[in-house]
Amino acid sequence: MIDDYIGIGGNAVEQEANEGIADIPGNRTLMVNQMTAEEPGVPEIVDHLYTIEDVFKYFDPNIDVNFLDKEGQDVTENFQFSNVGDFSVKSMTQRSPFLNNLSIRKEFYEKVVKQLRSNKVLQRVIANNDTKAAMLIILKELKKQVEESL
Repeated sequence: MIDDYIGIGGNAVEQEANEGIADIPGNRTLMVNQMTAEEPGVPEIVDHLYTIEDVFKYFDPNIDVNFLDKEGQDVTENFQFSNVGDFSVKSMTQRSPFLNNLSIRKEFYEKVVKQLRSNKVLQRVIANNDTKAAMLIILKELKKQVEESL
């Protein structure tokens, strides 16, 4: 027996047994955006695209993105998309040297903040001005040694 599906507007829609495209659940948002620097062309019918991978290969979505580094200099990176997973934040971050560097720095600073909040000995060191100054001298010397070793 074929069950009717109640669609938008209360219309009964028969579902086919091998329906290849699933409806987007009501708790999701579909965002459509231009992902190329080229102007949109006239809509065209393209045959022989049977999978999402075929569509990505044919249309080759990519875009140049400009970032500003901490010195205020422009950093331009090209993002290419070969599947739907490439649009995730994690994937874009992994494929971008600039975003990957920011992510590493963010994780480092989060760890430092966690240490400052949870490490009682470190809290006592930075609470006293003399020990805090001594700690800064040690950290600057460590930084100098690390830079020299690179």
